[in-house]
Amino acid sequence: MDNKPSDPEKIPNPNSEQDQDDTDLEAQNRTGRITFLPDERDPVTRRPQTRGRSSRSRRRSQSRNSISRTRSHSVSEVPIEFRRLSYQLSESQRVRLEDDHEKPRVQTANSSKDTKIDSAGSFENLEFHSLPPEILCKQLGVSDADGLSPSEASERLARDGPNALPHRRENYLLKLLTYIFGGFCSVLWIGVIIFFICWRPLGDPDPQPYNLGLGILVLIVIFLQAAFSAFQDWSTARTMKAILDLLPAEALAIRSGQSVRVPSSDLVVGDIIKISIGNKVPADMRLLTTSGDVRFDRSMLTGESEEVEGVTNMTDENFLETRNIAMMGTLVTNGSATGVVVLTGKDSVMGHIALTTTSVKSQPTLIQREISRFVKIIVCLTVFLAALLLFTWAGWLRKDHPAFMNVVAMLDDVMGCVVAFIPEGMPVGVALTLMMIARRMKDNNILPKGLSTVETLGCVNVICSDKTGTLTENRMTVVTAAFVDERMSAADAAAAYKETNAAPIRELLKAAAICNDGTFEASTMSMPAMERLVQGNATDGASLKFVESVEDGSCQRLRDVNPRVFAIPFNSSNKWMLTLHKPETVKTETEQENQIEQIDRPSFLLIVKGASDILLPHCTQYWSYKQNSIQKLDENAEAQLATLQEQMSRNAERVIMLCQRTITPVETQGSNAFSDEIREEGLSDLTLIGLLGIVDPPRKETASTVASCRRAGIRFLMVTGDLGLTGAAIARDVGIFSGTADPDTIDTIISRRESSSSSDVNSDWSQTSLLLEGPSLSQLTDADWDVICGYQEIVFGRTMPEQKLRIVNEFRTRNYVVAVTGDGVNDAPAMRAADVGIAVVSGSDVALEAADLVLMDKFDSIVEAIRLGRLVFQNLQKVISYLLPAGSWSEIWPVLMNVYFGVPLPLSSFLMIIICVFTDLFLSLSLIMEQEEFDLLDLPPRNHRKDHLINIKVYIQSYLFIGVMETICAHAMFFLYFQKHAGIPFHALIFAFEGYSDGFYGYTADELTYFNTVGQSVYFITLLFLQWGNILSVRNKRLSILQADPIVRKERRNPWLLASAVISLAIAVFVTEEPGLQRIFQTASAPIEFWLYPIPLAVGILLMDEIRKLVVRMWPRGWIARIAW
Repeated sequence: MDNKPSDPEKIPNPNSEQDQDDTDLEAQNRTGRITFLPDERDPVTRRPQTRGRSSRSRRRSQSRNSISRTRSHSVSEVPIEFRRLSYQLSESQRVRLEDDHEKPRVQTANSSKDTKIDSAGSFENLEFHSLPPEILCKQLGVSDADGLSPSEASERLARDGPNALPHRRENYLLKLLTYIFGGFCSVLWIGVIIFFICWRPLGDPDPQPYNLGLGILVLIVIFLQAAFSAFQDWSTARTMKAILDLLPAEALAIRSGQSVRVPSSDLVVGDIIKISIGNKVPADMRLLTTSGDVRFDRSMLTGESEEVEGVTNMTDENFLETRNIAMMGTLVTNGSATGVVVLTGKDSVMGHIALTTTSVKSQPTLIQREISRFVKIIVCLTVFLAALLLFTWAGWLRKDHPAFMNVVAMLDDVMGCVVAFIPEGMPVGVALTLMMIARRMKDNNILPKGLSTVETLGCVNVICSDKTGTLTENRMTVVTAAFVDERMSAADAAAAYKETNAAPIRELLKAAAICNDGTFEASTMSMPAMERLVQGNATDGASLKFVESVEDGSCQRLRDVNPRVFAIPFNSSNKWMLTLHKPETVKTETEQENQIEQIDRPSFLLIVKGASDILLPHCTQYWSYKQNSIQKLDENAEAQLATLQEQMSRNAERVIMLCQRTITPVETQGSNAFSDEIREEGLSDLTLIGLLGIVDPPRKETASTVASCRRAGIRFLMVTGDLGLTGAAIARDVGIFSGTADPDTIDTIISRRESSSSSDVNSDWSQTSLLLEGPSLSQLTDADWDVICGYQEIVFGRTMPEQKLRIVNEFRTRNYVVAVTGDGVNDAPAMRAADVGIAVVSGSDVALEAADLVLMDKFDSIVEAIRLGRLVFQNLQKVISYLLPAGSWSEIWPVLMNVYFGVPLPLSSFLMIIICVFTDLFLSLSLIMEQEEFDLLDLPPRNHRKDHLINIKVYIQSYLFIGVMETICAHAMFFLYFQKHAGIPFHALIFAFEGYSDGFYGYTADELTYFNTVGQSVYFITLLFLQWGNILSVRNKRLSILQADPIVRKERRNPWLLASAVISLAIAVFVTEEPGLQRIFQTASAPIEFWLYPIPLAVGILLMDEIRKLVVRMWPRGWIARIAW
């Protein structure tokens, strides 16, 4: 076959009249739903042999083909709500069009760029699934036998790009500018400019290196903050790179006739690839050949656990619903296939769903909002004070005290105000706090992708969780074996079989074993049956383990004596599987007693399993367990069966019906006519053997996780793609539904809408449970959602991705903080829109990318994540409360004393920066390591609208209580130094203004400068020690230090506190004693006594706060308690 793309105009139209006969014949030769055993196929083509077909069989095939086309058309007319991929893609398109104001552009396979799609709506217009394979391959310029050549593949890769899902594009320039100019840095840049201006030209002809040094130091602070912000983003990117590994790293492709493994990202349209059980499909591909039993798990795309059969013929006119297309990211659960790649990367179905995720704009986290709020407050106060100082100088000091402060000195004071009021170390402290908590999360198998998201967990009050694979194990298990007149557990069925060898149980086990495509992995055969690994889908695996657990080795024995000769695999359209077997040749005594007819050739044993509502109409008899015989299926039996099914469904059991009959075909085995006959006559006169109840059991830790979340004041909701009834049953098992009464439904909501106001409803029914199905959400009004959000227990069933997204947005609109847990592509849009998205590590790459946290191990680690999220808020509040007294309040007062009271500046701008960025910062890091004061899960979630990180209580504690005491003590030490070592009393320094100059108290200007420099060092050293008392106080909001000391009590021990205090002391010694710094930044050595005087003052601050705590504990409702933090 020619590998070059052909002219589209020369491609035959399969719908044209002249080619219709050939197309029909080709369609007849490609049977999509009937499986032939290997020996019944042509050994070369592996296709059913068709030579020598009779005219009768040809007419039957043609008739069946016509019926098939009619069915395909009817399937396409199914309402869109019930066609999961069509609905999902159309909704995704609608959302993107609303966001981007785009118009869909439709292209088909014959367009100039036949593999490019611009909107989800254009999927239904594609022809990849409807063209005959040879025409499709010709159009794509590839030979189905030889594949593409390496050069052609490279050319297409360069033209179309890699086979990778779309990711959110980062604006690196904007991020860089945000690092450098965002937050406090925007004000600090003004300081840098002013300091440089004060150095030159305003400092000419005698520029002071002090101003140059300060400008450089502030630059270092800016880039230090930027570096920490960049590190956070780099850490997130590194985490993403480590966990995004859903798509297979390699794919088996045919290149120039040779099977070679190539990176999945290098696949291009036209590649011929092979897939087999256990593989993930690396790109959207049209199936060319299959093993006949290939099946795909599309739950990552649709949320449905039911597997989809893969066939080679078109089964639906819609590209999204047909079974001859294998979708990127889906799992091959059975069989093998070969196909041609038709869509890659962002053009694939998964790529278009991923666009919904990337199109949802990231919202700032709660901690980011809190920090932004604090920054705005501080910046406004800083600008106000700076302007006040400037106006004071211009309107008063410049006129009344012209010699006191020139322009340079005035600008230095203004910038001293800026440096003083802005806690430069706070952004670094916050970043380090989040990093340490994130590390503790990793130790608990929780991987936070973004540091700022960690704290948001403490505010979460609603968790919307997926069911399959998140709350449940995603491992099917048979729990019930039932007959029309008897229901028993799987264990009781095994015991009954061993005791009585009853014919109904024996037939049920035989049907479950032979109408089954699963096989045990040889390496696990020595293990107990329930622990073995199974190759095949989850339902077959559950049935296989059940049979094997009853009698070891029985599966293989039953298959040996009942060899399969023909099969029709399960598909979600038929909802049944049929197998045909050679019968056992030896008749047992029990069979004789029960008058079971000996099955002689050419008769066959036919077994069918599937959905009960599909198979029951075809049944005329049933196996009675109590009668141990076959009975007629009458109305009473059907009523019994209906009750039995409802009971099993309410127990979250998936019901599988097994039926049998004996059939004697007229046609020759192996012929197409034989296949037609089995298909047309197999589902008639069936004998109902029994039912198997299969459950996907909840994870062992799910119930305790739900209980812990509810204890913490968090509502735990289920949002699943499965049936609401099944979800409700699981909800009762795990504690999401706490009562036994039937939950309210959409009818209840509508009736209450008509009879009551929303406020009445919320007050009367807020404790009841609610069950809603996805399709009914379109009927809801805003008032209905007000009612729904008032329910404490909710299960949303049959939800599509866009409906999950709507649920999240409705709760967030009503000021709830929402976390979404999930593992599939269908969960990703909701996870992205939620305040916190939580994915399990086994989830899809789209889900992992959308998530903020990844659970690496058990689901119950989410409880520890919530605890740490609350702890990080508590510790962040302590860090900020510790930083503000010295790093802000006690630094602004020296500037105010200098400007308004004429006192020599008690603290230089350089020492202010050293306090904020070095001495205080190291001590604050010890607070990061603090444990919780009490069980944080006993508290309700933080109300993010009222309980701010920095609130009025923090300001009172930091500024008006601790801050005032530190300011008074530090100034007292400053004035004491002047009194003792210069002989200048306090009253002489107050209102000195320009009088503090050459000749003041008989001192020269240089001597006065030296005294001021030493006094500033004394003020600095005093603040250092006072902060020791502050940090011992701020560790506990309510507990006394005797109850939670950092050394003796093991549960509150904090060795980092002592280490950081030593480091801060060493920094203070270095700054005041190092000659180079003394020369440039005008520091000086302080007398030894001023290293000792502050120690009892620090103890005094600790005692004062102990008194406050005691008063709060004794009078918890007093006015002090109301204003205490």
